[in-house]
Amino acid sequence: MNDIIDIAKEFGTLYEPKSALIFYESLDSNKTMYVEHFDMDRNGNPINAHPLTVNEAKELAKSLNTDEEKDKTFLQSKGILPTYILNINPSQNGSVLWHSPSQERQMYFVKNLEIPNGKAKIPALLWLASKERLSVFALANDKRPTEKTLLYYAPFFNVYEDGAVCMGTVNIHIKNSASVEEFTNAWEDYFFNSYFSHLLDNYNPIKGNCVNLWEKLIETGETFPVGVLKKNGKTLKNVLR
Repeated sequence: MNDIIDIAKEFGTLYEPKSALIFYESLDSNKTMYVEHFDMDRNGNPINAHPLTVNEAKELAKSLNTDEEKDKTFLQSKGILPTYILNINPSQNGSVLWHSPSQERQMYFVKNLEIPNGKAKIPALLWLASKERLSVFALANDKRPTEKTLLYYAPFFNVYEDGAVCMGTVNIHIKNSASVEEFTNAWEDYFFNSYFSHLLDNYNPIKGNCVNLWEKLIETGETFPVGVLKKNGKTLKNVLR
């Protein structure tokens, strides 16, 4: 899927190299340490080697503390945990399982599909994402799902049969300080603010023609016909494993 609108606000702050440190350790039994500091020129090359000063050490400590604080806030809620959040796993890259109700979304398609870009009604969805990967499934209704809730194939292009989303050339960047609300909103924006282009692995996610379905929904504004969804043989509990 290709990027279409500016979502740079989700990319966080851009950084450029300003300095570098080299740590030296003596070969004797005392194992003393020495730190050398380098400035960086405009091309990112180290210059002006000198011993690390006290002020430079303080700036380094301040930076490390700031990064640690950002990591502590990752996937924390801004307040009371939203009811649409089903599961949070903060380990490693973190992951969140959440659901969204049936709604109207702006959608974009590559020219080859001959589907006009526009707003269309979509079904309720179940989302599972880490910092780098996204999977999406369809739900039969807007009720808060349980472990026994049956899942359906997501009725979209660019989604594999197992639910994994092919994001194509979209540059995914989830901030280390992202709250759980920012995390889920960012992934939904990445998904819908990209071009849908093709079906994957020769599998059709719906009962019928996927191109015709989205052409009609964008043209008429009709509610998504849940009857075209196909069960994938999984429940929510299977996704949590």
